[in-house]
Parts: sequence; structure tokens; C-alpha cells
Amino acid sequence: MHLHPALLACLLLFAAPALAAEPVRAVSELDIDRYAGQWHEIAHLPVSFQKQCVAEITASYGLRRDGRISVTNACRKEDGERIVAEGVARPVAGQPGQLQVRFVPDWLSWVPLVWADYWVIALDPDYQWAMVGEPGRRYLWILSRLPEMDRALFDQLKAKAQAMGYDLAPLRVMAPVRDAPAD
Repeated sequence: MHLHPALLACLLLFAAPALAAEPVRAVSELDIDRYAGQWHEIAHLPVSFQKQCVAEITASYGLRRDGRISVTNACRKEDGERIVAEGVARPVAGQPGQLQVRFVPDWLSWVPLVWADYWVIALDPDYQWAMVGEPGRRYLWILSRLPEMDRALFDQLKAKAQAMGYDLAPLRVMAPVRDAPAD
């Protein structure tokens, strides 16, 4: 089979970013005790279950006696109403930075498709910020312990996500991203 040089050049041009992307990898260490607590969402790729959220998006994680993690996601809608979703996460054996999360009742937990990948793909050594994604690059969240983030850090995290092949064109910034104060 012979491809016209212009067609071959176009194919290579569009394939290059996919070939150049780093794989999505979870962090190699995750201390769930330190990760637990409240996080503020700084930005996310649009997902259907967050389409009504316009402000004050938080995720809280708590340790359970059964080894799983309670998940409470909350946000404020445009009319001021607060939405809360309760879920549970479970660790993936042998993969410290990988969890699976679900937001359906316990009686449906046996259905495999109710569990979604939740990978911590970047994490501050002091657990002050985190970036969460999944191998299909459909979901991405940038989280912080504070309700705002420094612009330089935010830009570094976006660059890391782009290097992993995430398309950030639709990224929704949901919290203040500020320049560091001048000295």
C-alpha cells in the first residue's frame, strides 16, 4: 500500500501528540490518613454529574472501619442550593495511588460498572494539593486544601496533565487562581 506523502504527513501530524503523551500514572505512594479530610476543587474537566455546580465545590474523604474511604462531594448551584453526593472508595490492591469510587447504594456495589477509576496522578509531598484523573483521560480534577491556588502551581499542574495527554481546552476553573504576591 502506498500513501500519498501529504496524507502521510497529515496522519503523522495528528498522531504525534497521542504518541508523545506520557501514560497516565498514579503516584507510587499515597498515605490515605494524610489524604483524608476536605479538599477544594480548583478546576475540572466537565462531567455530567457536576454540570449544575457553579461554586464552592469540595470533596471530603474519611477513613472507615472496613478499610474503605467515605466520599462526600458537595457544591453550590446557581440558585444557591447546596448539592451533596455520598459515595465510597476502595483501594486497588498493590497500587497505592489508585482507588475506585462509586456513588450508588451498597446493594448495587457488586455491579462492576458502578466503580470508576480515581487515580491520584500528582500529589504535594505535604498533601496540600493533588491532581486526580483516570487512564482514559476523561476525568481530571485539580484539588487544594485551600479554596484558591497560586497561578504558577496551577500552570505546572496543567502542564503535567497536558504531558499525560489530557485535552485541557474544556477545563473549567472553579476557584480563584492568583498570582503570588510581589515581594
